[in-house]
Amino acid sequence: MQSEFEILYIDDEANNLVSFKANFRYDYTIYTASNTTEAEKILHTHPDIRIIFCDQRMPDEMGIDFLHRIKKDFPKPIRILLTAYANMETVIEAVNKGHIFRFVRKPWMNEEIVSAIEEANKFYVANSMLEVKNRELQKAYDELDKFAYSVSHDLRDPLTGVLSAVKLGLEFDSVDRIHELLSLMDNSLVSLDAYIDSLRDYYLLRRGELLLSEINFEELFGNIRQFYSMYTQNKDVAFEILVDQKETFNGDKALLELILHNLLSNAFKYQSKGQENQFVKLSVLVSERKAKIVVSDNGIGISPEYVDDIFKLFFRASDQAKGMGFGLYNVQNALLKLQGKIEVQSQPDQGTTFTVVIPSK
Repeated sequence: MQSEFEILYIDDEANNLVSFKANFRYDYTIYTASNTTEAEKILHTHPDIRIIFCDQRMPDEMGIDFLHRIKKDFPKPIRILLTAYANMETVIEAVNKGHIFRFVRKPWMNEEIVSAIEEANKFYVANSMLEVKNRELQKAYDELDKFAYSVSHDLRDPLTGVLSAVKLGLEFDSVDRIHELLSLMDNSLVSLDAYIDSLRDYYLLRRGELLLSEINFEELFGNIRQFYSMYTQNKDVAFEILVDQKETFNGDKALLELILHNLLSNAFKYQSKGQENQFVKLSVLVSERKAKIVVSDNGIGISPEYVDDIFKLFFRASDQAKGMGFGLYNVQNALLKLQGKIEVQSQPDQGTTFTVVIPSK
């Protein structure tokens, strides 16, 4: 049975090519080349090659020169140089120029080749993990940079509004004028409260393990209906709920609520002003060990140019309602933790439909 990783062996001696493949083809996926031109073509067609064995004395190009030349286009494979003789000058040049991981003397022995492969593969895996961690670290750094700016901006604005209203209020004797200022202060504090809720969701997603429990969608959606009852009465928006739960579903209730509230909050906030028969629909079908949740509305919709960006941190597609740019970003990260997926269909001035599929745990 072949290993999952691939090896390229380059040598101008046909016997060595045949011998290498015959000895190791049952343990690894082996590609062979008799010259560096052929080897380069193989690297282009097989980008997952992990280890390159190359003879130093090649007729068209020295092994060191070849390994140095391809490093820019193929930086990941671990390089091992085959040589019948190596003086100190060759060793230094190989390390400095060819970035050689190891030397193997010719004629080689199977045990030495196996040892070189095992060490090279460990080094390859370690480098790959480091590369992934570096990408994650850079992403985290970029998010932290945006986060710091957003916090300083979005927290300061409502606080500044309240402080300004307080200073003005101290100068007024009229109750009506003070009531106007209190209304402004109320709006600022509501905005601040929403921002704090978004921060809570943001950090909820960074906790460790999932907290699983059996989910009763009738009960969960009943609580949600009650939560939005005041909004639907005051804004004259019909809120339709449908639950079809055919089997038991296990999930993280807090993350499910996070997803639902963010999607529904947007559906209510971005209704078309003055439009008749406004609605928001929420449904779930639980079957085949997964929950399919659909949230739809007939609101302002999303422009096609923004559909691919709506899940980015701090992105706001519309200025109709004050958003913090956390909502859909948090939804996507919650679904990553739940191994779920989300699709969006939207047309400007016609509405938006989000379809979420989450497997039962």
